Amino acid sequence: MAVGSRSPGLAAEVAELEWYHTLELAPGVVTPGWVDARGTVTQVPFPDDLAGMRCLDVATFNGFWAFEMERRGADEVIGIDVLDPAGWDWPLDSAPETLETMADRQAGGRGFEIAKRELGSSVTRLERSVYDLHEADVGHFDLVYLGSLLVHLRDPVRALERVRAICNGTLIVVDGIDLALSLLLRRTPVARLDGRGRPWWWYANDAGLRRLVEAGGFEVTTGPRRLYVPRGAGQPVRRSRIRGIRNRRGRRDLLVAWRGDPHAVLVARPRAAARTTPTPR
Repeated sequence: MAVGSRSPGLAAEVAELEWYHTLELAPGVVTPGWVDARGTVTQVPFPDDLAGMRCLDVATFNGFWAFEMERRGADEVIGIDVLDPAGWDWPLDSAPETLETMADRQAGGRGFEIAKRELGSSVTRLERSVYDLHEADVGHFDLVYLGSLLVHLRDPVRALERVRAICNGTLIVVDGIDLALSLLLRRTPVARLDGRGRPWWWYANDAGLRRLVEAGGFEVTTGPRRLYVPRGAGQPVRRSRIRGIRNRRGRRDLLVAWRGDPHAVLVARPRAAARTTPTPR
């Protein structure tokens, strides 16, 4: 944990929580995130200047990408998240202990609140599911960032349709992929279904991620392009054994330790002829 002594009160707050994002909150105070996306910022094609734009960060968690859009001058940034993990898409065989672990990590969204305070941010967070995005409630956005969420959704196409309903400009998607399927089936859209015991559902290949976004009512303009998200200081390191390469989990652990978690990034815009599917309130 990279927590310095210059802000002992802040350091204590940081140490009390499990963090998903790695954030530098003050000189010498860095949150021990599950992932460290700081090195991937230049690989995600945000415009350098977001002045005049209204931006949305879907599944903001500790707010890393929302704060980045604010730093680039966006007029308004809103982040949405489901603060109670009981509202996530859990498979029926999920153990209560797994849900409790996720609830501890989310901590009711307290990490976002601490980061917002320390960074002097004006980002607004709304407690809302991506499935519940409606124009009447949140309006429209010039830029929507959808990061590391689709793999956790039972119905990613429905989620993308809801994003399409409130996006007037650009959608940036960064999501986990199945690297083996991406290498074996470069043009055929496929996905591996997990859905066992935790809210990890669909791992698409590169072509599958593109097709999901298209099925949600978007036209892909750039990508998908592969990137690797480094493990953060808060993510436990599993012991690697040679025999681990014999199974999918072992091979993935070795890859994450070596290069980072395989993701793909693409840019899209709403398709003009897309029909918004009514969603019951």
